[in-house]
Amino acid sequence: KDAEEMFQAALHAVDPYEAVLRNLRLDGDVLDVGDEELACPARVFVVGFGKAAAPMAQALEETLGDRLVGGSITVKEGHALSLQRIRVIEAAHPIPDARGLEGAKEIVRILEPLTEDDLVFCVISGGGSALLPLPVDGVSLEEKGAATQVLMDAGATIHEMNAVRKHLSRVKGGQLARLAHPATLLSLVLSDVVGDDPDTIASGPTVPDGTTFASALEVIDRRGIRDRLPGSVVGYLEAGTAGGVPETPKAGDSVFERTHYSLVGNNRMALRAAAETAERKGYRTLILSSCIEGETREVARVHAALADEVRASGNPVASPACILSGGETTVTVRGGGKGGRNQEFALAAGIHMAGLPDVLLLSAGTDGTDGPTDAAGAVVDGTTAERAEALGLNPAAALDENDAYAFFQKLGDLFITGPTRTNVMDVRILLAAG
Repeated sequence: KDAEEMFQAALHAVDPYEAVLRNLRLDGDVLDVGDEELACPARVFVVGFGKAAAPMAQALEETLGDRLVGGSITVKEGHALSLQRIRVIEAAHPIPDARGLEGAKEIVRILEPLTEDDLVFCVISGGGSALLPLPVDGVSLEEKGAATQVLMDAGATIHEMNAVRKHLSRVKGGQLARLAHPATLLSLVLSDVVGDDPDTIASGPTVPDGTTFASALEVIDRRGIRDRLPGSVVGYLEAGTAGGVPETPKAGDSVFERTHYSLVGNNRMALRAAAETAERKGYRTLILSSCIEGETREVARVHAALADEVRASGNPVASPACILSGGETTVTVRGGGKGGRNQEFALAAGIHMAGLPDVLLLSAGTDGTDGPTDAAGAVVDGTTAERAEALGLNPAAALDENDAYAFFQKLGDLFITGPTRTNVMDVRILLAAG
């Protein structure tokens, strides 16, 4: 119960609707956005994409009133809200589909006619990259998707994948800002990436691109996948490297002269809120990091060791202890089971926490969806392994098969929240009492 209340506090702190309202105020003809003050024209538009785009757009509708002429946002299926002035399109995630393509085209239709007298808000959140699919001419949506899959299978990092994907898109890597120019463009962003790099969130559609066609080809050759990619993809990147296709806009480009960027929520804010709730409940609290990456089961092993150390020595914080961490780990899939990184994290930690008294770990995704499942994550404690074995379940075998979902479903220890309409990566809550 304590862990769940802490998780709910984390979600509330990064509620997209409240985050926009906290960072935006309209006073007459003046807009206060974060630390900036802008003139608010008579015509304002809203575009956006991501799992949290609907509540962010809802807050803008309520704030802007009649100045809001219209707009369009694309959200993950099941994450829509009924809005009055803004069109809401539901599309597939994480594999883009034709609905996402139509949503991207609608955003382009809104942006292209804008003038210097207009203002456009762009609301961006986790999942935004997959929900804004608009490939370059000559490359189909399926071919771009196939290229992304090849990159993933080759172990490409998010930065390497973005270098390629930006150069196969008409809207990413700063190109949405190019389309909106000369209108004033104001991005409100809920970060779902470690470090909150604007260039990485949703593939940086409204900020300068630090990659090039040449660096995209370097990624392909470094990973040794040129012969596994669709010919249209390689051909387009080669044409760009040779100067036959315009580059994505870089820092200093005039298209960014009237752009503004405001980060309204991130993982660190969520962890701070969880920590405040823990402290009110009497826990001694430590935020380990909001930037944890790495192989899921190895990071889980470290968290289990922390639980053991707290119980044995009172380090790094004495019990009753609450250790919080965030970020986004990676699962290397070797089996044919079903699950997500948070369920796998919990399962791996539970194996190493076996028999440890008075400890509990909750690992969950703030978007409410862990991998291809309806669970946000799972809960484990020192009795998990023993209870599993009493039901004829083998924790180690489930981990080997990447089958955490079925394991926790049978135990009744899945953590299910439903869609939260926010996304700031994962939150892990480790409690040790006694």
